[in-house]
Amino acid sequence: MIWPKGVTPTPAFERAASFLEQPGGNLFVTGRAGTGKSTLLKALRDVYADRMVVLAPTGLAAINIGGQTIHSFFGFPPRLIQESDIKRSRNGRVMRKLEFLVIDEASMVRSDLMWGIDRAMRVNRGRPREAFGGARVLLFADLHQLPPVIQEPEVLVHLTETHGSPFFFLIEALREGAGTALLELTQIFRQTDDDLIRVLNAVREGNVSDSDLAFINTCVRPIRTLAEGEPYVILTTTNAAAKRINNRYLEALPERAVRFNATITGDFNANIEPADPALELKPGAKVMMLRNDPDKRWVNGTIARISRLTDKQVFVDVNGREYEVEPVAWEHRRYAFDQSAEKIVETVAGTFKQFPLRLAWALTIHKAQGLTLDKVYIDLGTGTFAHGQTYVALSRCRTMQGLALARPLTRRDIIFDSAALGYREVFPQLPTEP
Repeated sequence: MIWPKGVTPTPAFERAASFLEQPGGNLFVTGRAGTGKSTLLKALRDVYADRMVVLAPTGLAAINIGGQTIHSFFGFPPRLIQESDIKRSRNGRVMRKLEFLVIDEASMVRSDLMWGIDRAMRVNRGRPREAFGGARVLLFADLHQLPPVIQEPEVLVHLTETHGSPFFFLIEALREGAGTALLELTQIFRQTDDDLIRVLNAVREGNVSDSDLAFINTCVRPIRTLAEGEPYVILTTTNAAAKRINNRYLEALPERAVRFNATITGDFNANIEPADPALELKPGAKVMMLRNDPDKRWVNGTIARISRLTDKQVFVDVNGREYEVEPVAWEHRRYAFDQSAEKIVETVAGTFKQFPLRLAWALTIHKAQGLTLDKVYIDLGTGTFAHGQTYVALSRCRTMQGLALARPLTRRDIIFDSAALGYREVFPQLPTEP
């Protein structure tokens, strides 16, 4: 495989590539935060674009990887997936022609949804006796991070009784035929501090010691002690808390706010909008860049300040230098089959054009998933409420020097569902070397 420009493959990356070149079997790629899962996925997508479809459980995740949501591609309703929901699809031709079905953020895919994917692939590919209709499935996720969303207790009972777990990996189809192999990425690109990596791994595994807590809690700092000029991003557990903090800081700035409205064309639902449709800014506002800059002046996650505004222009200060930011377009993509070329092609269903930034005094932990940040101030409020939430928050930061906590971390803040580890018993592990 010829790797895309800018990608330096690790031995594990090479192992994934060689697995795809061999016949048969599914692959589950996992690894700690910052080990390059998204980099590997995008590289494989670039190489196998006409032979694979890339899907994700949420709209934002799909936009970020240039794919489509699972529900949109299969035509599933936004509820518990049942036998009556398995039908022939308008994407049936695409399903019949694809070789690889790729699912990103699979940790958030509920077991009923994975079951539905298997059944829909069997029906639409006309191969009812073969798991996923004979297609190969590539899954990318860290099950130690945010889990599937289950709000109703009766749904949890159903998923456990019917599929063995709310997690995707117990679905029988993943063990049929050649089964599913596990490839764990171990080289961490985000952090280099051995002590920080060790403690992050303890939090990830839900097995922190008193000394681990003491180590992390050396980072406790009252928010008033943070200098205003320091580019800390406050991570909170709820949207309401993040919005309240951002609004308070924005209102405190003296100049008038300027509103920039997004331009939306075609099919682009509100629940997949990658930026604010009505973005209010003032000079001095702290913002986070939401896209990598082609000229490498900033990356997704860079913290900047609004230096000046006009009614149509936005200028930011990044590390003491001023740049004008141009609006960019995000595409909501769908897959189709090009009969004349005999290959799968991506089509653009809609576009969302906006300045690629958002207010960044505060973000939710959920929205920060996947980001790398230099300075993070974690405010867990009254506590976390989801498996992996504290790990996601802590692992955003590159260094101990850039990490600050609003209050001491306690064992109650580290919610860990041991059932998430079941994938280790289900999938045999591949050696890293090809």
